[in-house]
Amino acid sequence: MMPMVYTVYGFAIFFMIAWVCLWLIHIMALSYSKWKLHRTVDRSPPETPYPGVTILKPLTGTDLNLFSNLETFFTLDYPTYEICFCVETEHDAAVVVVNTLLHKYPHVDARLFTGGKHVGVNPKINNLQPGYLAAKYPLILISDAGIRMRDDTLLDMVQHMREDVAIVHQMPFAWDAEGFAAVYEKVFFGTAQARMYLGADLLGINCHTGMSSLVRRCALEEAGGLQAFADYLAEDYFMAKAVMAAGWKMRVSSLPALQNTGARSVGGLQARLARWARLRIAMVPTTALLEPLTECMPLGAGAAWAAGHLFNAEPLPFFLVHVLVWFLSDWLMLRSVQNGSPPFTKVQFLLGWVWSECCAPFVLAAALISPEISWRTRSYRLDWGGHAHELKPLKTDPVAFRI
Repeated sequence: MMPMVYTVYGFAIFFMIAWVCLWLIHIMALSYSKWKLHRTVDRSPPETPYPGVTILKPLTGTDLNLFSNLETFFTLDYPTYEICFCVETEHDAAVVVVNTLLHKYPHVDARLFTGGKHVGVNPKINNLQPGYLAAKYPLILISDAGIRMRDDTLLDMVQHMREDVAIVHQMPFAWDAEGFAAVYEKVFFGTAQARMYLGADLLGINCHTGMSSLVRRCALEEAGGLQAFADYLAEDYFMAKAVMAAGWKMRVSSLPALQNTGARSVGGLQARLARWARLRIAMVPTTALLEPLTECMPLGAGAAWAAGHLFNAEPLPFFLVHVLVWFLSDWLMLRSVQNGSPPFTKVQFLLGWVWSECCAPFVLAAALISPEISWRTRSYRLDWGGHAHELKPLKTDPVAFRI
């Protein structure tokens, strides 16, 4: 009996420590967001000229928002930059959109590259390789097709690029849109994702997400260039890992990345989150054990059980208070990331939050049950450590998997 009692109390202590640690992360992330995000961008002329930036845009297919998203890159308030649009084939629908913008903004230094160059398994890197090799400037901004930019975003990112910093990336968020899928997307990226992202940045943990990332080309070349990461699907994580191992630092900019894909759906977002979970599990297997403890419902249930054993607390009231305070904390976090009230009511936030929190354990379970990764029109298998192997093409509309 005694070993069993010790085991129960051991698990109870473990859950309480995890619960306290997560609440410390809540407090740190919320406080950090108030200081870090949406700081005023300095538009005054610098003492030394800003370095030139090459913007690499990987494109596959088109949607209702692609034209307006890409147009924001032609109107950036930054002195010296070029845009390299990279499209897999010359018959892709995105080519028409790019050519229309090139004609509309002839004064902007922008070029179109088609065909890609095969250097590994990762289709994004294969697509980007010609643009990367032709880049003229020392800073490289890799920006996915669905990203929408404020005119001062690039300036903000460059101002975070200190002498010892090699990567400045934007925290993922979402552009305002209508519908429950848009609420779900904004709630997830503005609460659970933002909390862990800001906490990781504050603690110096690799949280690099490559949807909008400014990189020193010299640091990338030291690591072997863009093609050195072509055998990984999570090229952003391994890129940051290699750059930080060389002694460089990484920073999050003050303006979040505004994702604005044309086709929003609940199922599409959940498939995307499951794909990310599969990547995390392959890269860091302990994710499968520890990640559930970062979610409100599993952690609250475990902590309520632990509080009952350790402190004779009533589990149900403990759990309900835990959920309520977590909910209020997430509302404050979302307002901080949004820089004001979100574009939906508190009732809509409640529905989106409950859906997001309740679905999170099932998304992780789906990633564990089906480890095969579907990305764009292809499917992959991952080895432990993150190396990818392509299996067979999927018969799916490539727009659905456009980055």
